Amino acid sequence: MAGRQTDLQEDARFRILRLLEENPEMSQRELADAVGISTGSAHYVLGALVERGLVKLGNFSASEDKRRYAYILTPKGVAEKAAITKRFLARKLEEYEALRREIRELRAEIGGISPARPPKQGASLNN
Repeated sequence: MAGRQTDLQEDARFRILRLLEENPEMSQRELADAVGISTGSAHYVLGALVERGLVKLGNFSASEDKRRYAYILTPKGVAEKAAITKRFLARKLEEYEALRREIRELRAEIGGISPARPPKQGASLNN
């Protein structure tokens, strides 16, 4: 279970780094919503990214609310994002291949019916 949890945490870091690279002015709430995590989790991830030197804080000068920050990826952050992207892609390709195998097995189980070829009138998927 620890491996799955680690993957989920890395996925959240990957998605946050990716979003910040595109839009450094995103708020913690906006990041949390976009990634599908709680605002507290986004705060924790951002703090860890700042602590590791992957993201630096800057004032968001265009905002009237001077408490808003811009989260800027450092060169180290850009390199880490590239490494995480590579691992993320490898994990997703493994998941994709596993799903393809499972779909092939299920199709074989029900007699080779595919979405591109619907069953004949009166045929049942339960046979």
